[in-house]
Amino acid sequence: MKNLFLSAAIVLGGLTSFASTSPISNTIVKAVTIQDEYTEIKVVEVPVAVTDALKKAYPDAVLTKAYKNTKSEYKLEVAVGDKVGSLFANADGTWIKK
Repeated sequence: MKNLFLSAAIVLGGLTSFASTSPISNTIVKAVTIQDEYTEIKVVEVPVAVTDALKKAYPDAVLTKAYKNTKSEYKLEVAVGDKVGSLFANADGTWIKK
């Protein structure tokens, strides 16, 4: 009977060493999107360099809307066939990736 109690104590004591809890760490990822404020302008107000770059890169594109921010960057909404998208360019017609 002593052996039974002794072996039960050893087994239960051995199990408690494996029952430790690991610390839970909550990682919070905060994404901050900085969006430049674009104001809508008339399509005819877009610089010639930008419209020429658009015609060269996308000959079938139709410029539907144009926007400008304080850094003289342009957001162009264009349609090519049934696809619609936005392009970004500097005042000199250089494309910007955003």
